[in-house]
Amino acid sequence: MRILGNPIMLRMGLGLLAAIFAFVMGMLMMRRMRRSLMEESSLAEAPSTPEHFPLHTYHAVIQQLKQQKHELLSEQQIERRRAKASENISAAVLSNLSSGVVFFTPNGLIRQANGAAKHILGFASLAGMNAEEVFGSATLLSASGTHADVAHAVQAGLREKKTPPRHLTLRYVTPGTEERILEVTVTSVHSLNGEICAACLINDQTEVSQIRRQQTLRGEMSAEMALELRNSLATISGYAQQLAASGDAELAQQLAADIAAEAAHLDQTIGGFLLGPRVEKVEQLRGV
Repeated sequence: MRILGNPIMLRMGLGLLAAIFAFVMGMLMMRRMRRSLMEESSLAEAPSTPEHFPLHTYHAVIQQLKQQKHELLSEQQIERRRAKASENISAAVLSNLSSGVVFFTPNGLIRQANGAAKHILGFASLAGMNAEEVFGSATLLSASGTHADVAHAVQAGLREKKTPPRHLTLRYVTPGTEERILEVTVTSVHSLNGEICAACLINDQTEVSQIRRQQTLRGEMSAEMALELRNSLATISGYAQQLAASGDAELAQQLAADIAAEAAHLDQTIGGFLLGPRVEKVEQLRGV
């Protein structure tokens, strides 16, 4: 009792209790701090999403996105194959055409030309050239509209979206100095990306023009032949009438000679006219 009543011992007991209480409180605070640090580290290591999906849902979404990407790539490959096949078919069709086909880009340069166009125009390659460089030396014979040449028609086709085709007839000289008559049709076309391009359809009308010229000359010759035949027949008829009315033997002999000479001249004229087509046919066969 004396020990408990001693003030010094009482202070020491209170100090010990305070120390024990402080130790216990310190341990509790340290445990709480350790727990909070462990929770923060676990949150930092765990994957976070805006929607805070569970982990298996997150992986399912990723797999679905990968599948959609694969399907999209497959569709793109299929579309590329279809476009390539279409281009191959178009190229095969253009290469087998007897008419020349030339495509111009929106800036007026030739993007593509088939073999017939290169042969007709006399160029080994037309890519990168413009209409002025190709048709600059051509002479315009006729045109539908007010276009002075192919270059103006191509520029108009590149500017205007909906215009009727423009038809031009040209006297064209190839780089090899061969003269040709060309019929050129210029029209506007739209590419897949919406650009306005121009296309030229070229037909070589040189042989047709020569045939028409020969037919025209043949018609003129036929008219001259008919007039000459009519005059010769009139002359022979006049000589025959004089011969029938004449009683003079010497005059009758002279009139008969004149009739024979006129008949020989008429036969020579007709023979030359008929021989012309045969000579042309033989020359064509020799050329073949």
